[in-house]
Amino acid sequence: MESVSCIWDAQATLGEGPLWVAAESSVYWLDIKQSRIHCLHTSTGARQSWLVPAQVTSIALRKTGGFVATVRDGFVALTLGDNGHIITPLHLVEAGLAGNRFNDGKVDINGRYWAGSMDDKEQRHTGVLYCLDLNGDVNRMDAGYCISNGPTFSPDGKRLYHTSTTEKTIYQFDMDATGELSNKRVFYRVPDTDGYPDGMTVDAEGCIWLCHFFGGRITRLSPAGKVLRVISLPVSNVTSCTFGGAELDQLYITTARWALTEAELQKQPLAGGLFVCEPGVKGLATNKYLG
Repeated sequence: MESVSCIWDAQATLGEGPLWVAAESSVYWLDIKQSRIHCLHTSTGARQSWLVPAQVTSIALRKTGGFVATVRDGFVALTLGDNGHIITPLHLVEAGLAGNRFNDGKVDINGRYWAGSMDDKEQRHTGVLYCLDLNGDVNRMDAGYCISNGPTFSPDGKRLYHTSTTEKTIYQFDMDATGELSNKRVFYRVPDTDGYPDGMTVDAEGCIWLCHFFGGRITRLSPAGKVLRVISLPVSNVTSCTFGGAELDQLYITTARWALTEAELQKQPLAGGLFVCEPGVKGLATNKYLG
């Protein structure tokens, strides 16, 4: 079994959104509930954290510099530095939708930023999958989610994977070069015994690495949706993952303390930590938003 190590015992309430930044040899990640952005400089072990006046729910690199990100009600530009941070609204598309918040997001190979929203009380199906396109416009691409999660893409950019967490279902779409979606179908349903599908990433072979909330594992799925491998973690709430390292052969994994009882937390002292393992396959370079 792969050795999984906790490299930052951050006690994150809801660790999420890991992002590999090769130019800095760093992995950025989020604690949504604590409104914090963390950065681990892997070459030195140095750590930085920013407390921001918003719940940042996903983060992506921007070609023109800095980051784009999602906050509770939409898309923003984000600058982080030793002297603090700057958040500039771009499109707060759900500012008037009480009870909703944005969740997971990622950039495709053509430089578009995809992100979904959810009902913060996890009851209503008010979540929408959005795309921030290269012109800086936001488009509604799909709807009807209670908790949207984990957008990721096939290496050739022709398929998009998107999760309905409460339905325990990952959907697959065909995607053309303009970003239009078609042929929505079920890619994989998580068994009831394996928790809920959360964040995910894709490797260089086109396989999906799926994190299981309340499932204590990551599953590698073939492009046909077959289970290839399972990596177990010493915590139950596994939220998201991304490949990084100089050779893109390290898998960085975020976890959460959210929704665990005191008794469960005593048995899982590393819950909310940032983990890493070497799964034996490589990932893909981080895409940048080109808009």
